[in-house]
Amino acid sequence: MMLDFDFVLRLLVAGILGAVIGLDREYRAKEAGYRTHFLVSLGSALIMIVSQYGFQEIIKESSVTLDPSRVAAQVVSGIGFIGAGTIIFQKQIVRGLTTAAGLWATAGIGLAIGSGMYVLGIASTILTLIGLEALSLVFKRVGMRSYVISFSTENKEILKQVTDKLNTKTYSIVSYQVEQQIYKGNASYLVSMVVKSKKSYDEGHLLALMQEFPDVLVNSIE
Repeated sequence: MMLDFDFVLRLLVAGILGAVIGLDREYRAKEAGYRTHFLVSLGSALIMIVSQYGFQEIIKESSVTLDPSRVAAQVVSGIGFIGAGTIIFQKQIVRGLTTAAGLWATAGIGLAIGSGMYVLGIASTILTLIGLEALSLVFKRVGMRSYVISFSTENKEILKQVTDKLNTKTYSIVSYQVEQQIYKGNASYLVSMVVKSKKSYDEGHLLALMQEFPDVLVNSIE
């Protein structure tokens, strides 16, 4: 009875720690939120418990030898399928790598809690949150952030003005794609470009720059 209570406690702690990491991803509007992280951590802890204690009766047989780590080891490779689903390749930009790595770390936390290593699991959760939030604040001005800008215009001449505006000391255009569309004899141009920012600006700053051109209709900035 006490052992069953300990197992339930491990599942509860693992689920809470996973949900805490998931809340951070949910706040950042990422693909995997608190429910996904909760289930990954909970499931990993459950598999670890089953791997350690689920074959006790079989091990008692003299002719049977088992490796209790083999079931839990499959979590490490299995979580890759979920992580791959959060990674998106869009116009030369890879998105979702951090979320995928967070899911992988969450699975490790679940395994640690499932094996009864509470201190290690809690410490890993704290360090994961530090990696997701604190490090991004510390190194915010060091890295370059990429944006995908999609806009349309009927004035072809304005395209050069936009590129000149964005190719400055602050921004640099990585890729540029123009698609011409004809509707009722009128030509319009659908433009998609990848822009890297050298400063810690947000999407609002880019939107303000694009709104300086009256003939430009911004479809999305992400």
